Amino acid sequence: MTLFVDMDEVFADAFNAHITLYNAEFNENLTEMDCMGREVWQSVPVERQSSVRNHARTDGFFRALEPIKDSQKVLKELSKKYDLYVASAAMEYPNSLREKSDWLDEHFPFIHWRNRILCGSKHILNGDILIDDRSYNLEHFQGRKILFTSPHNIHTTGYERADNWLEVGDLLL
Repeated sequence: MTLFVDMDEVFADAFNAHITLYNAEFNENLTEMDCMGREVWQSVPVERQSSVRNHARTDGFFRALEPIKDSQKVLKELSKKYDLYVASAAMEYPNSLREKSDWLDEHFPFIHWRNRILCGSKHILNGDILIDDRSYNLEHFQGRKILFTSPHNIHTTGYERADNWLEVGDLLL
């Protein structure tokens, strides 16, 4: 079976990276709880939103992300059971292509470069399972759809959901 897994906010912690950068830049104490149901940029004053929206355009942003808890262990096990592919919409931020590949080499070396799909749109994916934090990526996928919980999508309904990587393991291993 073919399993596609999104990167950002699924196994690479971009959400908390945005919060950390925002807090450092503006000497604030924004938390994940402050952002529940919204994007980080939607959780800050209007005059600071463009700063947050530009984090992903900053050199090094994607390279510095932390792996989400238990993702390395569970993805390693999934890679033994499934034809596992990383499917990440990377074209909006061209600098992310190299950074994401280097990050995967460091944190997930068991995912071969041939199994990395860095694309513009995920509507082309054709497989058995897709794990993603964005409902618009799941919408047209023909296989099993698993919404990975991120603060921005807590109010999204209509999809099978996994709140963490241990739950993903329970669903798929």
